[in-house]
This record gives sequence, C-alpha cells and structure tokens, in this order.
Amino acid sequence: MTNPAQIIRDDQGRPAFAVLPIAEYERLLEAADEAIGLRAFDAYQAAKPETYPAEVADRLFDGEHPVKVFRQYRGLTQAQLGDAAGLKQAYVSQIEAGSRIGTVDVLKRIAEALQVDLDDIT
Repeated sequence: MTNPAQIIRDDQGRPAFAVLPIAEYERLLEAADEAIGLRAFDAYQAAKPETYPAEVADRLFDGEHPVKVFRQYRGLTQAQLGDAAGLKQAYVSQIEAGSRIGTVDVLKRIAEALQVDLDDIT
C-alpha cells in the first residue's frame, strides 16, 4: 500500500476507524468477494454432489418428464423403477406420460429409487 491508512481513535485512545485510500478499499472488497466465492466452492466440493451429463440437462430443459429422463439415465426400465418404488409399471408409465401426477408419497418413493432429490423430479 503506497499511502498508509489513517487511524482515528476514540476518546480513550483505542483505534475506532481506519481511513484508507480508495484503491486499497477496492482491493480489499475484491479479496473479500473472492474469499466468499472460494468458501462456496469448497462447500460445494465437500458435499460431493452428483453431476449429470449435458444430455440429461438438455432433455430436462426441452421439457421431457424428469422421471423418464432420470430413469433412463439410471438405466432402468419402467418395470424396474416400479419395483424399486413399490409401484406398478403402468403407474410409472402414466406419470412419465403426464396423464397422472402422482402423490407426494409416490414421488418421494420414485425420487428415492432414482437416487435424486424430490425437487429434481417435480
């Protein structure tokens, strides 16, 4: 730092404020912002979230039913997913086709069988 900070003291002589050059202030703001980003990235890495290939994301963005997308991504048939979730294959088919919505309980069981969050399929 080329210009030292000016320290303003309280009535008992303790440092109360620091006045610093704007360039130093902006550098400190940038460093703090970078530190926040690094902490967020480290937390994300520590959580070890599952990532999906672009094909899965593209299909979801294109409006395909998420149960179907994740089922196929996991390599399951409708019957296999139904067995894992305690449902009939026909029920899974109806959910994927959009002719049936499924209760929260059913969707929770499907999400668990697909190893995804409920939010991922609703």
